[in-house]
Amino acid sequence: MRCCSLGILTLLVVALVDGVSRSTEITVERTKQGAAVKIDGQLFTEYIVQSNTKPILWPVIGPTGKRMTREYPMKLVKYERRKDHPHQRSLWFSHGNVNGVDFWDEQNLRKTGIIKHLEFLETTSGKPAVISTRNAWQTRAGKKICEDVRTLHFDTDGDTRWIDFDITVKATDGPVTFGDTKEGTFGIRVPESMYVDSRRGGTIVNSENRVCTNRKTESQVWGKRASWVDYHGPVDGEIVGIAVLNHPSSFRYPTYWHVRTYGLFAANPFGLHDFLGGPANRGQYTLPAGKSITFRYRILLHRGDEKTGKVAEAFAHYAQEK
Repeated sequence: MRCCSLGILTLLVVALVDGVSRSTEITVERTKQGAAVKIDGQLFTEYIVQSNTKPILWPVIGPTGKRMTREYPMKLVKYERRKDHPHQRSLWFSHGNVNGVDFWDEQNLRKTGIIKHLEFLETTSGKPAVISTRNAWQTRAGKKICEDVRTLHFDTDGDTRWIDFDITVKATDGPVTFGDTKEGTFGIRVPESMYVDSRRGGTIVNSENRVCTNRKTESQVWGKRASWVDYHGPVDGEIVGIAVLNHPSSFRYPTYWHVRTYGLFAANPFGLHDFLGGPANRGQYTLPAGKSITFRYRILLHRGDEKTGKVAEAFAHYAQEK
């Protein structure tokens, strides 16, 4: 009996040691386009320093191995039929009116600004892995309006993956005015099969228990303030979801949401006129020269709907973090 007990104990110790040795490894590797983040050697996402007018993350791969953002316009695939809004590139941060310059749209190249990558400040493997960069917001003529420092943390617990996206914009070259427009600001474009408009079960839910399951109910979530929003639906026959959590320390928390049934998923603290009506510039904000503002989001990639993904619980935990 004693020998049997020792044998079982030995097996348990070996199993524990093996479990430790097989703990998840998250690495950051520099690439020609920027920096790739891998989990146990498999691609999680890539930070691309310049995708037309701005840095983006693409692709973004969830815990089930599904690609969780739209491929277009970076890649043309047969299963994506809609080729709209080419400026909505996977996962990004920009705004439609910064000192009168449009950093959101990309169709009028004479007016569209460029967010130019200046340098990597950090690329560190670990749990979490870290990518930090410095970027200049400038006109087509090369005049700088402001700078940002964005720091991204990447982590997983196996069942979910998450990206913490913290960005501080500093008025380095004079005052900076963020105009009141719905075209902004922190954006994601979900896969086509997840769109509510695709009528395959795509659903938008926010922290205020407002739900959108068709175009008629989009007003339940569009332009509303919420601590978090979840967009879930089928990808390759499996229900998966993306939640964006807005940290309480973020500028104008809780933010307003420019989230649409055609797949756009954006947090926008400036577009109050479009969202609420009233004065044209009620959401406008001017950042004095030398000052800065910070926006903080956690992108949670999960299985199932917002309940299966435990989004409310995840936000409660995130909100406690400094």
